[in-house]
Amino acid sequence: MLLFLTFFHWSVIKIESGDERYYLNSDSFTLTWIHSVENEPWYEVYERDGKQLVLTETYFKTFGAGVPSEGEIIESDDGFIRMAVNREMNHMNMIVSDHTETTIITDTKEIPLYELFEPYSEIEIKVHRVYLWNMWGGKPL
Repeated sequence: MLLFLTFFHWSVIKIESGDERYYLNSDSFTLTWIHSVENEPWYEVYERDGKQLVLTETYFKTFGAGVPSEGEIIESDDGFIRMAVNREMNHMNMIVSDHTETTIITDTKEIPLYELFEPYSEIEIKVHRVYLWNMWGGKPL
C-alpha cells in the first residue's frame, strides 16, 4: 500500500503566488470578482480537463469593458447575460484584490483568494499533477 501511495499521482488545480501554493481537488470551479467599472459581479466557470483548464462559460449583468466578443449567448432568465466560451487554457494569471473580492466557488465551498494572498498579488492557476509527497509543499483548499 505504501508503495502505491508513493507512486500514485492525480490531477489537481494549483493556485500559486511566490512561495505560497494551494491545491484544489475539484473537477470544476467558478471564479468570481466585482468588475472595477460596472461594480457588478462577474463569473467564469472552469473545468479541469486532463492537463488543461477549460473556460466553459462566463456570465455577468451588463455589457461593458472586458466583455467577451466571441461566444454563444446562452438563454437564461436569472438576470445574467450568459455566454458559452469553451476556451482551453494551459494556465491563467490574475491579480487578486480585496477591492474586487476575487473568490473561487466550488460545489462545497467558497474560497476568498483575496484573503489567502497579499493585496495585488499575481497568482497563477493551472492543472498540476501531484504525488502524495507534493501535497506536503502546498495547502489543500
